[in-house]
Amino acid sequence: MDTSIKLLPGQALSSSGRPRLDYLAVALLAFPFMLNSAVQAVLNATDTWFIGRLSPAATAGVGAVYWPILVCVLLLGGVGLSVQTSVAQAYGGRRYARASQATWTALWASLFTLPLFVLLALGGSRIFAPFDIPQQTLQLALEYWYPRVLGGSLGIALWSLLGFFNGVGRPTITLWVTLTVAAANVGLNQLFIFDFRLGIAGSGWATDVAQLIGVAMAAAVFLGNATRRRYRSHLTMRLRARALLSLLKLGFPMGLLIAADVLGFALFQLMQVRLGIVDGASTQIVMMLTSFCYMPAMGIAMAGTTLVGQAIGAQRRDWAFKVGNGIILLAVLYMGAIGVLVALAGPWVLPFFTNGADPQAAAVVAQGCELLWIAAGYQLFDGFNLSSGACLRGAGDVRLPAIMVLALSWLLFVPLAHSLSFAPGAGWVDWLPQFGWGAVGGWFAALTYVCCLGVMLFLRWWSGAWRRIALPLT
Repeated sequence: MDTSIKLLPGQALSSSGRPRLDYLAVALLAFPFMLNSAVQAVLNATDTWFIGRLSPAATAGVGAVYWPILVCVLLLGGVGLSVQTSVAQAYGGRRYARASQATWTALWASLFTLPLFVLLALGGSRIFAPFDIPQQTLQLALEYWYPRVLGGSLGIALWSLLGFFNGVGRPTITLWVTLTVAAANVGLNQLFIFDFRLGIAGSGWATDVAQLIGVAMAAAVFLGNATRRRYRSHLTMRLRARALLSLLKLGFPMGLLIAADVLGFALFQLMQVRLGIVDGASTQIVMMLTSFCYMPAMGIAMAGTTLVGQAIGAQRRDWAFKVGNGIILLAVLYMGAIGVLVALAGPWVLPFFTNGADPQAAAVVAQGCELLWIAAGYQLFDGFNLSSGACLRGAGDVRLPAIMVLALSWLLFVPLAHSLSFAPGAGWVDWLPQFGWGAVGGWFAALTYVCCLGVMLFLRWWSGAWRRIALPLT
C-alpha cells in the first residue's frame, strides 16, 4: 500500500491502495454540522413554544411573516452563504489568507445591508397590505416583523463567520457558537416576552440579541491567535472591490436559489393563514416540527458543500463527484426515516405547541397530525433537494439551479397551492381553478413541488455539468 498518497478529507485507502470514500470520516465531519442544524431547529421550536403560550393567533401571526423574513435576509445576504464555498475552495488549494479575506468581505457586505433592513422593517404594513390578512393576525405579525427584520444584518454577519469555520472543516466551533445562541435565546425569550411584557415582539428582540452574542463569540475565535497564525485573519480586513464582486457573483444566485424556494413557502403560509387560525397555526407548527428533519439533513448537506469545495480547490473533480454521491445517499436515507418517525410521534408532540385552554387547540392538533403524514413524503424528496443543491454549491454551480428553483416555485408550487387550498371565490385571484381542500391541499402542492425539484437538482448533479464550470474561486 502506498502511504505516500496525499489523502483529501473524507478519503481512505482501500486494500489495493486506491482512495475510497470513508463513510466514517464523512459521518464524523457531518455530525457536528447535523448537531448545529439540530440546534437551529431547537431554536425555532423555542420561539414557537414561547409564542404558542400567548395564543394560536400569535402563532399564526408569526407564520404569516416567518418565511418573508427569511426571504429578505436571503436576498440581501447571499454573500454570507457564499463564504463556505469560497473558504472551502481556498482551503483545498492551500490559499489560507484568501479564506479569511472572503470572510471579511462578507462581513463588510453585511454592514452595507443595514440601511435596507431598516427600510424593510419600517415598511411592514405596506408590504403585507395586499394579502388581506385578518386584522388581529396582521397586528401580531407586524409586532414580530419589525425587530426580526431590523436584526437581519446580524444574521448575515453570523452566517459569514460560521461559514468560515464550516469551510475549513471546523464545524465544532460553529456548533459551540450556535449552542450559545440557542441557550441565550431561551432565557431572552422568557425575559422579553413575559418579564418585560413585550409580547410577540419580545421574541424578535430576543433573537436579535442572541445573534449579537453569537457574532461576538465567533469573531473572538476568528481573530484568536490560532486563526491569525494560519489564516492571517488580522491582516485581511481591508475591503477589496474585486473580492466583493466575486462573492456577490457567487452569493446572489445562492441567495436567490434559497429565497425563491422560501418565498414560495412564504406565500403558501400566507394562504394557510388566510384560510383561518386553525390552518395557519397547524401549518406553522408542522413546519417547525419538520425542521427537526431538514435541519440535521442540512447539516449533512453542508458537509457536502465543504468536502466538494475542498476537492475542487485541490483540482480533484473526480473525488468531488464521489464524495457528493455519498453525501446525497446519507441525506436521503436520513430524511426518509426521520419523516416517518415525526409523523408517528405527532399526536404526542403537537399538544406541547398549543395552549390547551384555547377552544381551537384541539382542532389545531387534529389537523397537524394529518399534515405530518403528507410532510413525511415531502421530507424524502427534500433529501434530494438539500443534498444535491449543497453539492452543486460546493462546486460553484449555482446559476442554473437558481433558475430551476425559481421556475418550479413560481410556475408550479404557488399556483397549485392556491388552487388546492382555496374554495371558489375565497382566494387572491379568480382565474385559477379552486378546489377548496384547505391546508391538506396546500401540503399536497408542496409535496408535488419538492418531488420535481429534488429530482431535477439530483439530475443536474449526476450529469456532471458542474465539472466544466467548477473552477477555484479567485
